[in-house]
Amino acid sequence: MKKMKAVEVRQAKGPLQLVEREVPKPGTGQVLIKVQACGICHSDVFTKEGLWPGLEYPRIPGHEIAGIIEEMGSGVEGWKQGQRVGVGWHGGHCGRCEPCRRGDFVLCQRGLVPGISYDGGYAEYMVAPVEALVRIPADLSDLEAAPLLCAGITTFNALRNSGARAGDVVAILGIGGLGHLGVQFASKMGFQTVAIARGKEKEALAKKLGARHYIDSRTQNVAEVLMGLGGAKIILATVTSGKAMSATVGGLAIDGKLIMVGATQEPVEIPVVQFIMGRHSVQGWPSGTSSDSQDTLGFSVMTGIRPMIEEYPLERAAEAYERMMSGEARFRVVLKVS
Repeated sequence: MKKMKAVEVRQAKGPLQLVEREVPKPGTGQVLIKVQACGICHSDVFTKEGLWPGLEYPRIPGHEIAGIIEEMGSGVEGWKQGQRVGVGWHGGHCGRCEPCRRGDFVLCQRGLVPGISYDGGYAEYMVAPVEALVRIPADLSDLEAAPLLCAGITTFNALRNSGARAGDVVAILGIGGLGHLGVQFASKMGFQTVAIARGKEKEALAKKLGARHYIDSRTQNVAEVLMGLGGAKIILATVTSGKAMSATVGGLAIDGKLIMVGATQEPVEIPVVQFIMGRHSVQGWPSGTSSDSQDTLGFSVMTGIRPMIEEYPLERAAEAYERMMSGEARFRVVLKVS
């Protein structure tokens, strides 16, 4: 059997280990992907730390995958060997549960996630169901495409479904792995984009990425500054801090909305009277389907949006993961696999 290099976790809270495995075979409705690049996402902590219910080990993490179709299983139509494809957080759906029957595949009750439900992209090869595949445009490199399949789609999809219109004040809370893409998408969508981060050191970068205004949450009252701009129609919260999210809600305009995409266990405090009188709302947004990923890549090519990345070889995946977890990466860590 043909062998491949892979990085796996053998037990909850175990180390990332470089191993040799047999190259898997695609089953019915599946394809074998030769992985070219795989982003390292904070959500990989679910696999590394055993935080996902029912997770089976050993498991290869990774759900930001760019590669090439190496082999197709039976029943696969509309795809061909050698085609460039990607796989993101949405790694498959059942097609039978109530959300699927209504076309809401990302909320499938039996939904699959690469690197959690099945082996992901920290490997030279992986198998994925055909409904999870995304076509990668020729103008995007594999290293650029990979982070757009999670951080990219999450911010793009949340913003385009937010209800904001061109010219509205849209604030991006946090200029990190998600936020640096959120600023770019908001600007290219025609919003009056406000970037919010701690300290002055990210101001120049935020404005280079397209922010019209910058708020230093360390020295300024975020809510007051936002109200001085007329109030935010949308605040896209990309940080993993409930306290930081809570500090922004006083800056919502009438009918304003806080959209949370940064995962945290911390609660968000909502001033009830303000929300009643301002018709405010709060919402979460869970990534999107493969077709949403397709739209994300297409919009990124059309408008020149690209992630800022730090590149590591597969063999240094453990080091790359720790770099991501440190919060010091600028801004997405990507494994160059092939």
